[in-house]
Amino acid sequence: MTMKLSDIRGKRVLYIATKNADYLRIVQEIRILKEQGNTVTEIVSAEKSYPKRLREVWGRLRRVNMDDHDLSFIGFAPQLILPLFGRKLGKKPVVTDFFISVYDTICFDRKKLRPQLPLGQLCKQIDKLTLRRSDHCICDTRAHGAYFCEEFGYPAAEMETLYLEADTSIYYPREMPAHKDFTVLYFGSILPLQGVPVILDAIGLLRQEPGLHFVVIGPLGNAPRQGEDITEYIDWLPQEQLAERIAGADLCLAGHFDASIGKARRTIPGKAYIYHAMGKPMILGDNPATHELYHEGGPGITFCKMGDARALADCILSLKKEACGEEGN
Repeated sequence: MTMKLSDIRGKRVLYIATKNADYLRIVQEIRILKEQGNTVTEIVSAEKSYPKRLREVWGRLRRVNMDDHDLSFIGFAPQLILPLFGRKLGKKPVVTDFFISVYDTICFDRKKLRPQLPLGQLCKQIDKLTLRRSDHCICDTRAHGAYFCEEFGYPAAEMETLYLEADTSIYYPREMPAHKDFTVLYFGSILPLQGVPVILDAIGLLRQEPGLHFVVIGPLGNAPRQGEDITEYIDWLPQEQLAERIAGADLCLAGHFDASIGKARRTIPGKAYIYHAMGKPMILGDNPATHELYHEGGPGITFCKMGDARALADCILSLKKEACGEEGN
């Protein structure tokens, strides 16, 4: 019988995750489970170090008695849990959030291993084993779920989409501070699929355009910083300060903008949910995943060809002219 997240009601749920306890996806899932009347026992860790978090989570799992629970729900990175504790957890139904694939992330997103080599194939087998031991799976987009089912042979009937949500206690519509120039904002962790080089090249193409100001928030490292005369580069901000900077933007860049990484076409950037929650106009990468929730012509929604700095620059310029009442060329 096919299970759905909405069917998990009035159960004793063991919730396990190796990501930090305040991670948005974990908060979202625990909230949903509790709202549905479940008793949730959480095995998560507040340790900042991933190895320390793993050690704490694994240690607590060793002491768990599954007779005290009706099912387990494994949040972020079930690949670090099920291959080790599958026999124990498998005594009851297991739900996993297959938010990322180890194989796809390491071999194709980060390009750390070649997929055809033994270590690359080991990553694929870890993903397969994790899915094989999952009675039901949650993913973040339909496009991502379809990829997981096709690549790893998981039954599509047991793959359910749960879209991310912004934390609306932090990210909510607020008054825009007074400012002079048309401000375009991007923030991110600067992962390859985000396509930050495309954004930086677009800034370079627009550096002679009057009345434009860019804000780029994220750890760029040694990446060449284009248009420093019109761009404010910030390595990191706490969430409350980030929300204030977003509130001060006329346009936000969501992405993803990299066209060479398959995952960029199958996922919706987390920042898109934040911009939407704050009511900010945004530019999205034109891909199947973003079209699952957003459509061209929707309030504040513009799609842009991925991997094309000129297309992004033209899109920014067009939206600036429209917002500022400027005539086109």
